[in-house]
Amino acid sequence: MRLPALVLAFVALLVSPALAQRLDETPRVAVISAFPPEIGALNAATQDQKTFDVQGVKFMTGQMEGKPVVVFLSGVSMVNAAMTTQMALDRFNITRIVFSGIAGGVDEGLDIGDVVVADRWAQNLESAFARETDKGFEVSASIRNSTLPNYGMIFPRAIILPSAPEGRVWFPSDPSLLETAKTVAASVALQRCAADKCLVHPPKVVIGGAGVSAPVFLDNAAYRKYLRSAFEARVVDMESAAVAHVALVNKTPFIAFRSLSDLAGGGAGANEMHTFMALASDNSATVVKAFVKALPN
Repeated sequence: MRLPALVLAFVALLVSPALAQRLDETPRVAVISAFPPEIGALNAATQDQKTFDVQGVKFMTGQMEGKPVVVFLSGVSMVNAAMTTQMALDRFNITRIVFSGIAGGVDEGLDIGDVVVADRWAQNLESAFARETDKGFEVSASIRNSTLPNYGMIFPRAIILPSAPEGRVWFPSDPSLLETAKTVAASVALQRCAADKCLVHPPKVVIGGAGVSAPVFLDNAAYRKYLRSAFEARVVDMESAAVAHVALVNKTPFIAFRSLSDLAGGGAGANEMHTFMALASDNSATVVKAFVKALPN
């Protein structure tokens, strides 16, 4: 009788490896930021804290606005964000994924301090670098699987997934989470001043439109203009599309709140990220806290 029980236990581990590694079974909202300046207000808003260390990544469980959460840093850029999001999904009972942080503004109608909640995300540097010939740039049709326009030698490509062998460019935010975001957008009070410097325009929350992500800090006016034209992007960052990718594969609702710390090269002077990073981080966290409070149990 012992052998069948051992066999069943082994099969269970094979079928559900993530469940075997679970550190906590409480259904929780994952609240993620990329690096320490973005997460301070979210940590401070979390009660009943308990910390788990997984391969050097700190996952903190607790209660935020009355809702069970697990709060953690993804690490900066795409691979870190994908890795830590999957780690959280494997070890905790994640019901929704919420990203909070700063970003660069691409839409000319937006200003520093605004919080953007995009309804879809693309990985803009998933691409082919084309061969340059006397006739211009050439990319094999078998390699270029997207109709998006190129930027010089850079030709965007779709991402091949087991569930989408034809390729996928866009990774959606969850429609029901976007509706919840709309309900809180008008009720939050956002900061306008950081230290001794104030924004020209009062910041606002903007729901909808496209966001793009890549493992590049963007501070270039020409490429910013290209992203606006080719992707119709409103905002650019280094993590959200990677997290949206992982969320889609794991069938977990996802949404990202990104407050503009700079204009990604579109400003008249030097990049202002370090001037307005704290203000943008806090504005994003303010909207996220209101959003988590509004989530249904």
